[in-house]
This record gives sequence, C-alpha cells and structure tokens, in this order.
Amino acid sequence: RVEHPAGGYKKLFETVEELSSPVTAHVTGWIPTWLRGSLLRCGPGLFEVGAEPFYHLFDGQALLHKFDFKEGHVTYHRRFIRTDAYVRAMTEKRIVITEFGTYAYPDPCKNIFSRFFSYFKGVEVTDNALVNIYPVGEDYYACTETNFITKINPDTLETIKQVDLCKYVSVNGATAHPHIENDGTVYNIGNCFGKNFALAYNIIRIPPLQADKEDPMNKSEVVVQFPCSDRFKPSYVHSFGLTSNYIVFVETPVKINLLKFLSSWSLWGANYMDCFESNETMGVWLHVAEKKGRLLNIKYRTSAFNLFHHINTYEDNGFLIVDLCTWKGFEFVYNYLYLANLRANWDEVKQQAEKAPQPEARRYVLPLNIDKADTGKNLVTLPYTTATATLRSDETIWLEPEVIFSGPRHAFEFPQINYKKYGGKPYMYAYGLGLNHFVPDRLCKLNVKTKETWVWQEPDAYPSEPIFVSNPDALEEDDGVVLSIVISPGTGLKPAYLLILNAKDMSEVARAEVEVNIPVTFHGLFKRA
Repeated sequence: RVEHPAGGYKKLFETVEELSSPVTAHVTGWIPTWLRGSLLRCGPGLFEVGAEPFYHLFDGQALLHKFDFKEGHVTYHRRFIRTDAYVRAMTEKRIVITEFGTYAYPDPCKNIFSRFFSYFKGVEVTDNALVNIYPVGEDYYACTETNFITKINPDTLETIKQVDLCKYVSVNGATAHPHIENDGTVYNIGNCFGKNFALAYNIIRIPPLQADKEDPMNKSEVVVQFPCSDRFKPSYVHSFGLTSNYIVFVETPVKINLLKFLSSWSLWGANYMDCFESNETMGVWLHVAEKKGRLLNIKYRTSAFNLFHHINTYEDNGFLIVDLCTWKGFEFVYNYLYLANLRANWDEVKQQAEKAPQPEARRYVLPLNIDKADTGKNLVTLPYTTATATLRSDETIWLEPEVIFSGPRHAFEFPQINYKKYGGKPYMYAYGLGLNHFVPDRLCKLNVKTKETWVWQEPDAYPSEPIFVSNPDALEEDDGVVLSIVISPGTGLKPAYLLILNAKDMSEVARAEVEVNIPVTFHGLFKRA
C-alpha cells in the first residue's frame, strides 16, 4: 500500500492561470509516429473568486486543456471556458451562480425589493462545463450535468456559445457521459417530468450529421422513457449502458428531493448537494429497453450501491453483461468530495475514506428471456461468470454480481476501454484510474475475464483518467497507447507531464513535461488529426 504523507495531491486542487498561447512540452522517450491529434480534457481550474472559496470538487470554474501531438512533438494549451458562471464571476468579482456545493449569495448591491423580485425568477442553473467534452456532428461541446452545454473550438479552445438542451428536447438536464456510436449518433439520458407529473428518465438520441449539414441538435428526439421508482424523487444518474440493441439504466438509491430543489434556494442558502438524500430501503433497480424504444417489463433488483461509471455493456446468448464501477451502500459518495476533505493531510484523508462507501468493480448479468417455470432458480447459464440472477415469486429478478476488481479503499475508477471497436460488444480490457482513499495515485489495466491487472505507479505522482488510443493498424484489442496527465509536485521535478504508456503492459513509452502545474481533470477524449 502506497502512502502520501507529503500531501502532494493537494496540488490537484490549486488555482492556475490560463495560457495565452500553447507551450512546448519537453519529450523524453519516443512518441509513436501514428499518434497525431489532440488530447482534450476538462476540470476545475479556479477554486475561489477573490476571497470567496468554492467548497466542492465539482464547483471550481471549468478549465479546458489540450495536449497536441504532431510528428513526435507535443504542445500544451489551456483556457477557461467562458461560461455565464465564469464571465459573471470575473465581471462582478464574486461567485454569482450557485455551484454544486457552493451557494452564491445574493448581490450585496441590490436592495431588499430587487432581491425579493429576483427570488421569483427561481434558481439560475449553472453552466460550469467542467466534467467532459463530446462531439455532436462536427461540433464539440463541454458539459456538466445540467441543461446547459457549451460549444467550444477544439483547436483554439475558444468558447463559441452556450446551448440550452431544454430548447431541443424534453429533459431537465443530461449526463456528462453520452454514448457516441461510430456513425456519430449520440445517446444520452436525463431526468424529466413524465406523464401526470410523475418523474421519469428520458433517453435522447441526436442523429449524425446529414448531407444537408444542418445542426443535428435540431433533430434530437426522445427514444424511450424509463419510469422512476419514486414519482417525486428521481435518482441521480451519471452514466448508462448501451449495446447494439439495448439500453441499460441503473436506478440507484441516491435521490434528488425535488421539493427541496424547487423551493427557492435563495431564501435558505442552499446548493445542489443539499437536495440529495438516500433511500435506505430500495436497493438498486435496473431497467432495460430495446434501443428501438420498447421498455422490457423485467424488474431487476439488487442491493444498494452508488454508481457513477459504466465500464462496458454487451449482449451474449440472451443475457446482458453489465460491468460497473460501484461504491457499496446508499450513502452518497459525493459527501466525501468536499475540497476540505480532499486537501486534508494524509492521515485525515485516510480516516475520511474509511467511513465512505467502499469501491468495487462488478459484473452483473441480466437474463432477457424469463420463464415463470424457473421461479427460485438462477437463470444465468453462461459458463464464464459467477454472477447470478434469481427469479423470485414476486416476479422480480434478484442479481448477485461477480466481483472483477476489489481492494480495500482502492478504487478502479474513471474506466476507459477501446471504445470505438469494443463499446457495447464483448471485450477483454479496461483501463482505470486507481484511487487510494480518493487520491488518484496509479493507472491500472484490468482483464475483465481473468481479473489480471497491470499497474503504472510512481512515488508522489498523481495521474488522471487514462485514455486509450488505438494504433490505426491494430489487430488486437489492446494494441495502442494510454494517455494520462500526471502531476509530480515533488521538489526538483517538473510540475506536470503527459504520460504515454504501452497499453499492452502499461510500461512507459514517453512523457512530455511542462513547466506549469495542471489541476485535476475528470474526463476527455482524443481527437485524431
């Protein structure tokens, strides 16, 4: 077990300045000639406005990062995204828009009357796009989990415009983890108000760019609606599963209390985090729909966990295999991601993580063909898994997982796969960021069939989500490289570098060092040149 008594990880949560133009990175090792394009990533970069701090990991203002690869040379660039939240904070020199875990106090310059009237406008929802970037047609959008996404220029990192999803399709928000098919079709999921005011979850589909070159956003549509376990309290949804024919939605016990959400925050100084609560009795409900839009009337149930990231999902012989990064229990993991926790000294960081839900990568197997005659039996007949699905007399199907990775307070998280070729299909390898008591301190490759692991780790080095880039001539699933941004706060070292690993054995191929610190990034993509 690696320890971090020096607390170098605190550098992940330090404000930095944007760059006016790209800087050259210093390369050691040898960069494959076929690696041409840009690694684009998002994360917080401004952790306070003047004297006002942001409190939660998901509050800092969105910073867009880019590493460019061209003929063995590497440059690094970064710009703050010009969201409303950022621009207004810069203009007024205070936090203007309430973020995930930080309440924005009303304008001190306003008198009681104008405050009273602005109260009736309700909540101004944040557009702080710090979580991910994804393509729609020929455009690129940075996003968080609200209804606002931000169109950006992937070459210059300039902000183009804010887009409100509500104007195109019936959702109150959408996740930062859409699925993108090889033809460019985008699928996503969001909460919405369903029939007779009950809550529901809509799957939205944005078609690929057509010959008419019209913005595909204008052609977005809802393809299927999943019901909600509680008509007033939708579950928090962060990602979902997609195969060639099916959509899998995992409904967890982390709930959004809409009454709290809709009652005016401005009266009681609340933020988004204040609106979450846990349902301690429901466990987890899994739902399946055909991609064409028909809901399967099968009630899958299992015990409680938090879920942020699906690893992959695929079909096999009348079963759906659903691989997940879970956190055991119903308490919300985000309760442990306040900056004060993450910036604490190592002993305190460990103490906090002991109390938190424990991470485990799991495989669930969902039978699609149910025969009432099999009540009481395990329906899973696949030879290669120990996961079970038992048909109960109330017609629910109780699932028990196969554990594919587990270590005490060691998470396999921010999972990535060879998505273009193996997303939604049978696969062998996943790449993840290893969290040690929530501190990212290693990169891990996992064989989901044999459970074999390969690890890259260095003392006082704090990596980010690993992104797999396939060799264009690849014949095998893991023929390619893995990219990660690493910070190295130790003395005498350059503050950060882009790390390139051989995806086969996680050995170092090259690194490209920069002279500036790079704060935490969450998700991103590799855009081929």
